[in-house]
Amino acid sequence: MTTTTVFDRARLSSAPRARSLRMGDLTISYLPDGLVRLKPRGWLPAATATDWATYRDHLDDDGLLVAGIGALLIERGDRALLIDTGFGPESYPDDPANPLLGRLYGGELLDALRRLGREPRHIEAVAITHLHTDHLGWAWTTEPGTDAPPFAHAAHFVAAPEWERRGLAAEGGATEERLAAFADRVRAIEDGEEIFPGVRASFAAGHTVGHTTYTITGGDRRLIAFGDALHAPVQVTHPEWSCGIDHDPGESAEHRRRLVEELNRPDTIGYGGHFADVVFGRAERRPDGRFTWVPVA
Repeated sequence: MTTTTVFDRARLSSAPRARSLRMGDLTISYLPDGLVRLKPRGWLPAATATDWATYRDHLDDDGLLVAGIGALLIERGDRALLIDTGFGPESYPDDPANPLLGRLYGGELLDALRRLGREPRHIEAVAITHLHTDHLGWAWTTEPGTDAPPFAHAAHFVAAPEWERRGLAAEGGATEERLAAFADRVRAIEDGEEIFPGVRASFAAGHTVGHTTYTITGGDRRLIAFGDALHAPVQVTHPEWSCGIDHDPGESAEHRRRLVEELNRPDTIGYGGHFADVVFGRAERRPDGRFTWVPVA
């Protein structure tokens, strides 16, 4: 039986930083765009006040979950793929009447990309996990100083079921008008399709009807970019806790259970884009049979 790896647990409630890791001939980097503070009782409604007392180190000083918003950059030589595009340069203050979200903002992604020596024009394709606004911001937002979004030249991969039922996304802010800004660049993809060398799509419905994860293989390891199948590290321990906005909470919980088992494999790393400052990690089995998220970068 393994024991929990020691790490700075303050990272569980800290804003994420840019982080990179190498897998064979791939360089994989998290690019921060912004932040949202989630209200835990609304976001994970199955968790009780007693549960949150147990997992107090997952909450910030105000008792909120810190969820980063950003994108994943996959580089293979001169080629580059981006998974998701952040929230874009928008900002919303906390609304006390909103049971789910506190303050929400974005806008840092392009600067983060350039700090790694990449311009938006270097991105040959964008892979979308699902059609929620915090994953699409720079797909429809005009880049400052130009008249087009920064990735207007690139193909945008979206799961066929997600795109076919894109009208469902309007309630969350991904309106028909916004989606139209990149609709002519959308390429609907199928389950299991390889979209970039070493990157394969897998349908993982539950959070949305066509939610998609991307498995990235390099060297002797693989990384699963699991989108919003998991929103917080505590769900690795409690995959039965579904998000308050999951399209199908039962389906999402079942997928999480399988996903956590996969993230326990020794050759597998996970990427959780909303996982505070522990975006890259693995699931480590505890003596009670449940799992704990342990960062690897």
